[in-house]
Amino acid sequence: MDGTTSTGPAPPEAPLAPAAEGTPLYVHLPFCAAKCHYCDFFSVPDEGHDLEGMVAAILREAEERAPRRPRTLFVGGGTPSLLPIPLLRRLLDGLHELTGWRDSVEEATAECNPESLDRDKARAFVDLGVPRLSVGVQALDDQALALFGRVHTADDSLRALEAAREGGVEALNADLIYAWPGQTLEAWEHDVHAILGFSTEHLSAYNLTYEEDTRFKRWLDRGDLHQAPEELELALFDAVRSAAAGAGLGAYEISNYSLTNQESRHNLNYWRAGDYVGLGPGAVSKVGSVRAGAPRGIAPYLRWIESSGHATAWRDAPSARTRLAEAWWLGLRLAEGLSAKEALERAGWDSRSANEDPAAPVVEELLELGMLERSGERLRLSAQGLPVADAVAGRFLRELSEADGPATEAPAG
Repeated sequence: MDGTTSTGPAPPEAPLAPAAEGTPLYVHLPFCAAKCHYCDFFSVPDEGHDLEGMVAAILREAEERAPRRPRTLFVGGGTPSLLPIPLLRRLLDGLHELTGWRDSVEEATAECNPESLDRDKARAFVDLGVPRLSVGVQALDDQALALFGRVHTADDSLRALEAAREGGVEALNADLIYAWPGQTLEAWEHDVHAILGFSTEHLSAYNLTYEEDTRFKRWLDRGDLHQAPEELELALFDAVRSAAAGAGLGAYEISNYSLTNQESRHNLNYWRAGDYVGLGPGAVSKVGSVRAGAPRGIAPYLRWIESSGHATAWRDAPSARTRLAEAWWLGLRLAEGLSAKEALERAGWDSRSANEDPAAPVVEELLELGMLERSGERLRLSAQGLPVADAVAGRFLRELSEADGPATEAPAG
């Protein structure tokens, strides 16, 4: 949906219940310099849009819905670094006035793209209380970047990482994508080592996926693109884990690596099925067992915020079985894994209404297949299960939540 399409005359749903003090806060700025060909998050090109009006609307929504004293803040998108420094200051100062986030957060992060990150912008983020930046490098190959629809070059990425350090950024993450058409193992190893050469505290490396309603998926369906062979995907996965380990970055999640105590606390909350509040068009929130989301459109979001102070386009209350499936799906992404007790607690399962854990048969089957391993009460993906984590997660989702429809995807951040 583009930024001018309406989804209805008025929000059909009531907003979620207020979130508890300390609940993590996500702010979605939907504007990018260009729409990437693989991206299925809600974003639109910034040209012609009112950035000041969007910031004002997000602050208006924050008055109604933002948690007080959030323990993490993540400003994502879209491309938050597109905001001019005065507008960035207005957003972050306004959020502090409403929530007190600067006095409460354990971690504050903003997403940036190389074309809009220089030393002054990096310094502004740091001075405004956001010392952790996540830079969307994606590749150090200009042909791949053009295929992705990115507007920056490999040199732009290297300059942006340098600018982040010069601007005083204390915790630096770089996002990379692998298994894109035409990629080689040698080129991937070069890119990873080049990024790690900046002594990044965190690295995110995502296997390219062909999401519905993206150009990449349409090109794949037409035969214009071809997926990387499975054996190459596995080799690329092994290569980044090895290189990250060599630089002292542990694989704490399937696609994320960090120095000790530099894990993304905001994202850990998602993987541990915690509550969160999302502000902005397309943002999702979860409070207790209920989730809700804003419209994926600029015009309805702005109109609904002006009239109601919230823009709740949908609400979802998954069953306990679906929540349990999602607890396993998300928890097994982490190297720490989870116990059956934790999964039930995260799902809000009422043990008094059931004599057994409905996930137990799935767990036992995956243990027998060698996809999971047990350490005391905790279960985690085995070396055999790690490369096929999506298939393992799919087993829980199919067996436990089939009657409820597909589980909701966790938000990015």
